[in-house]
Amino acid sequence: METVVSGIRPTGNLHLGNYFGAVKSFLQMQHEYNCYFFIADWHSLTTHPHPDNIRKSVKTILAEYLACGIDPEKATIYIQSDVREVAELYLYLNMNAYLGELERVTSFKDKVRSQPNNVNAGLLTYPSLMAADIIIHKAVKVPVGKDQEQNMEMARKFARRFNNIYGVDYFPEPASFHLSEKAVKVPGLDGSGKMGKSEGNAIYLIDDEKTIKSKVMKAVTDSGPTVPNSEKPEPIANLFMMMDIVSTPDTYQFFNEKYNACEIRYGDMKKQLAEDINLFCKPIRERINDMLTDDAYLDRIAREGAEKAAANASKTLKEVREIIGFRG
Repeated sequence: METVVSGIRPTGNLHLGNYFGAVKSFLQMQHEYNCYFFIADWHSLTTHPHPDNIRKSVKTILAEYLACGIDPEKATIYIQSDVREVAELYLYLNMNAYLGELERVTSFKDKVRSQPNNVNAGLLTYPSLMAADIIIHKAVKVPVGKDQEQNMEMARKFARRFNNIYGVDYFPEPASFHLSEKAVKVPGLDGSGKMGKSEGNAIYLIDDEKTIKSKVMKAVTDSGPTVPNSEKPEPIANLFMMMDIVSTPDTYQFFNEKYNACEIRYGDMKKQLAEDINLFCKPIRERINDMLTDDAYLDRIAREGAEKAAANASKTLKEVREIIGFRG
């Protein structure tokens, strides 16, 4: 069975974009692949979070993974910092990474522009840590967004370079796995782009009914169409896309017909959309809140996941040390 690795940084709650993008793909993959899904708490250190925030965020993401339906009996779920072998492989990959190629990575250059007072080594070597996360398990597929493609190319380069330097055929070159037929790009509520934490346009799986309604009612709209069957501008198209994802086909069709007839009432549409989003989120929200009260269960899942991941990573690292020339 082919191995798949993917992770998410614990920088906040999961939102609908995460669910219909990565998480929904994970739910399918756990039945088809040997999956390792991790919470990337080492990656989050580039923003210098407070220790309490790390602990809370890691616990929340773990609870949300489980509440969404990721099954620890089918997939290995673990916290990145619990598998210390990753850090050692990260060191070895950094020894063979070059400053120029790391500085040319688009995500690093973007960070330099957006946060010039916090350009740290962790940001620079993000691609080599990501590569270590992946190849420590000899993954052949990695579900990633299009924005991570350059980092994936770096992961393939680091795997290939290790093999070439030591004259071995040890690490497979991991392929990007987009799952375009399963993943859905969920738009934000601000009328542009995709839903995201940093954009402040997200509906979180843990949001209560009142919060969801408040967010949806503030969604960007226009004065309405004046020409029948006219093309929907982006903010309106985003609302309909959201409705297509969470509402019934009949509901979508009703409001689509109203739009095409220039009879749309956005207030009514938003109220219906808020109700449908809440209907979708409610069972997940309830499971998340139940999980968050059960520390013993979450600790057990994290511990068992770490043991499985570390056992596999330890085998890889033992062989890597021998290839390099260190004692096994």
